[in-house]
Amino acid sequence: MDRIDCVVVGAGVVGLSVARKLAQAGLDVIVLEDAGDIGTGTSSRNSEVIHAGIYYPAGSLMAQLCVSGKKMLYGYCDDHGVPYRRCGKLIVATAEGEDSKLGSIKAHAEANGVDDLQALTEADARALEPALKCTGALLSPSTGIIDSHAYMLALRGDIENAGGALAFHAPLMRGKAVRDGFEIEVGGGAPMTIGCRLLVNSAGLSAPAIARAIDGVPADRIPTSYYAKGNYFSCSARAPFSRLIYPVPESGGLGVHLTIDMGGQAKFGPDVEWLDRLDYTVDPARAEKFYPAIRRYWPSLPDGALSPSYAGIRPKIVPPAIARQDFMIQGPRDHGVAGLINLFGIESPGLTSSLAIAEHVAALADIPR
Repeated sequence: MDRIDCVVVGAGVVGLSVARKLAQAGLDVIVLEDAGDIGTGTSSRNSEVIHAGIYYPAGSLMAQLCVSGKKMLYGYCDDHGVPYRRCGKLIVATAEGEDSKLGSIKAHAEANGVDDLQALTEADARALEPALKCTGALLSPSTGIIDSHAYMLALRGDIENAGGALAFHAPLMRGKAVRDGFEIEVGGGAPMTIGCRLLVNSAGLSAPAIARAIDGVPADRIPTSYYAKGNYFSCSARAPFSRLIYPVPESGGLGVHLTIDMGGQAKFGPDVEWLDRLDYTVDPARAEKFYPAIRRYWPSLPDGALSPSYAGIRPKIVPPAIARQDFMIQGPRDHGVAGLINLFGIESPGLTSSLAIAEHVAALADIPR
């Protein structure tokens, strides 16, 4: 049986970030990925937004790691030539009573360490985006967009340059805690058993199932999986906006917002559709609810302009009745298994937070900075 220092399960953006950090710290690292490439799940099915850290509960891991991760991510992109654009975002009030919410959003963001939000009048906002309809807005200048695949390719390069390796079509079948770490059985076309002293479960949607496959992990420490699907629609008309447009948040979500990809193509979403199984198809009929939501801030959206684009699934660990969740990053103090770190519920802002999450995991693993 081969032995290495560390196994990271999952080659999404967070798993790659963690593996990079550990490999650059001098550990012998292998990343196990069930699929045939990096980032085929949640990491490639999102808005590709670099979030500022505005909405997350004060003191939460989401808030802390998003704010610090945003700064790290912009620096990483500059250092590695990863395409991004710090385009900014407008949070817009479009109905009576919403203007008062903008002040509370700004105060909440400042409590999270986001100190660059600017309050705009209707005239200020329309000067920036003439096609916009609103009664007031907040400008978030540090919000941006990123080429997430280029980012993941850069992380993969860093891992391999530091001596780490990635194994594709290599699902973790089962594992067990032993005296000096773990024994991991890997399936796929070339089954093998690996011994390691550090095991990082960063399997995204499959993270709870992976934890249950490891003998010795207490069942009551493993959260239940819930699947929250987000559908996106593309727009055949050229959207006359240069910034991201978000409505004032509504109960249960951030509303149907407009994002722009690195090619300048507008897309709308995500909505929320709860599932009991993985399903990435987009029902064209869901557009019927998108049109009135979008026309609250873009009244001239043409009829028939929306087409199904893609869907992503958020790895929720709370049921639909609970509006908010936080990242759950468990170390040995949380579950009692030496050498195991579980990452559960890493949904948005996981991309923005990825480098900060890696630092957090390294600290839990007692890896020097």
